Amino acid sequence: MTYLEFEKPLADIEGKAEELRVMARKGEGVDLEKEAAALDKKADDMLRDLYKQLDPWRKTQVARHPERPHCRDYIDELFTEYMPLAGDRAFGEDHAVMGGLARFRDKPCVIIGHEKGNDTKSRIHHNFGMARPEGYRKAIRLMDMADRFRLPVITLVDTPGAYPGKGAEERGQSEAIARSTQKCLEIGVPLVSVIIGEGGSGGAVAFATANRIAMLEHSIYSVISPEGCASILWKDAEKMREAAVALKLTAQDLKKLGIIDQIIAEPLGGAQRAPAETIKAVGDTIQTMLRELEGKKPAEIVKDRRQKFLAMGSKALA
Repeated sequence: MTYLEFEKPLADIEGKAEELRVMARKGEGVDLEKEAAALDKKADDMLRDLYKQLDPWRKTQVARHPERPHCRDYIDELFTEYMPLAGDRAFGEDHAVMGGLARFRDKPCVIIGHEKGNDTKSRIHHNFGMARPEGYRKAIRLMDMADRFRLPVITLVDTPGAYPGKGAEERGQSEAIARSTQKCLEIGVPLVSVIIGEGGSGGAVAFATANRIAMLEHSIYSVISPEGCASILWKDAEKMREAAVALKLTAQDLKKLGIIDQIIAEPLGGAQRAPAETIKAVGDTIQTMLRELEGKKPAEIVKDRRQKFLAMGSKALA
């Protein structure tokens, strides 16, 4: 288990409990299991206290936890007959974006998502989930296919933002993001999105301009990272805690503002502590969101989506 900075006291207790169990298995003490159990109880109480009311910066840290389930994990567990599609038919393949045809609970669909990777090698391969223009153009290609064959689109968002490199800008990064967002608004099939980790800037909006948007309890969704915001407003990236509060980037804030539709509860301690449970909860939520859109005509689906985005912010002004 990788522990976050604010979880270090918990790491000490859980580490001691595990040491006692190892000693007990070696027969080095008869009461060690009882002592370990007592430490487990103390650790559980501490975990509940830590996660009872996380501030926005701590939620940001949890959303970025390296052991949270990633797009590949969700695809492997929730989808069958997954057939990935590669390339944008213009420049090349972008490994930060996964997508293809699949079945979700025995119904055909198109799945698109950001993949960060889960170790150093895979993170570099997937560019830490930061898509280049060809990734967004691949997503447009997939959404076009879904619209043509009347297949619902499911998107899983987990990106710190679109890749800001020189080559990406030269190949039309902003134009690709804008066209992907436009395509989300145009397709006449249900489009549902889940923020499973980070939802950063236009790189996330390009996939999450959906009929229904859900967020995991400790995920974040914002126009800019807290560090980037702090650098711009205060010329000091160390003010990221203040920036995280100001950005209203938590699922709870965004639900109040009407930006998202649903919050998916995470296991105690975050998705990283019970990935299978989290993935099942996300699957159940996707199924519920798709059912809400069943039977609607293409024009109704498009109107529903457009009205949703035109109404954003009205709750805060009311």
